[in-house]
Amino acid sequence: MDDSFAAELRGFGPRGLLAILAILAGALFFGPLAALLVVWWGWRSHTPWRELGFRRPKSWTRTLIVAILLGVAFKLVLKALVMPLLGAPALNPRYQYLAGNPLALPFAFYALILGAGFGEETFFRGYLFERLGKLLGTGTSARAATIVITTALFALGHLSDQGVAGAEQATMTGLAFGIAYSATENLVPIIVAHAAFDLTALALIYWRLEAAVAHAVFR
Repeated sequence: MDDSFAAELRGFGPRGLLAILAILAGALFFGPLAALLVVWWGWRSHTPWRELGFRRPKSWTRTLIVAILLGVAFKLVLKALVMPLLGAPALNPRYQYLAGNPLALPFAFYALILGAGFGEETFFRGYLFERLGKLLGTGTSARAATIVITTALFALGHLSDQGVAGAEQATMTGLAFGIAYSATENLVPIIVAHAAFDLTALALIYWRLEAAVAHAVFR
């Protein structure tokens, strides 16, 4: 059963806009909070979960394996081939405190799996694609615009934390994840691939392999 409050949350009137602002504020403050707000918004607005990308994969095993492999491979390709061409430093200065630091791993796992993988994908792909789809439509041009807008916001979100190189990498990952989500409309493999991407980055930093991978092709 629908109700007027749910309809207002799905719309773009005062309550709908207030919900959008609250979720945006959550995304700026704390990634998992934004995801929780999106889940609450989806439940309270009676938005079908599939419209936010939460769909059951046909095969959990195949989806998880493929997504993990693609996430790992994507990170290694960017680190060894793409980022050196853009002049990115071999080492990520923002996260060097993780190198050989086992005490930092528990929070890093939490931040990368829940904060980045689940939190960022639920907000940037699941929620924003749904909202922009309602505003712009779902045609080819509208989908392309949605991918560009969400990628730009995703890159800006990494600029203050990781600098220009981080924003450049976020642009490429945002495009890749946005295109993949637009094609599949399934958030599960995107979340898993994103988490695998970030955990690969963590492994390179922790075991001090960043420079070796960054210089594997271009010395």
